Amino acid sequence: MIQHIIILVLFIAAAAYIVQMLIRTFSSKAKGCAKSCGACGGIDFKKIEQEMERRKQAALPKI
Repeated sequence: MIQHIIILVLFIAAAAYIVQMLIRTFSSKAKGCAKSCGACGGIDFKKIEQEMERRKQAALPKI
């Protein structure tokens, strides 16, 4: 009987964790992706674009 209770508690905890992740994914108000992993929160696309433009200009032949 105690094993069934332990399994039930673990199942409820796992289901609550998955529901929490789904809620974070669909209700994210932050910029970037909504995966809640934090991997893309610090990406500055404007800075990357400026760096690419600078490199492109440096690669052009001087006339």
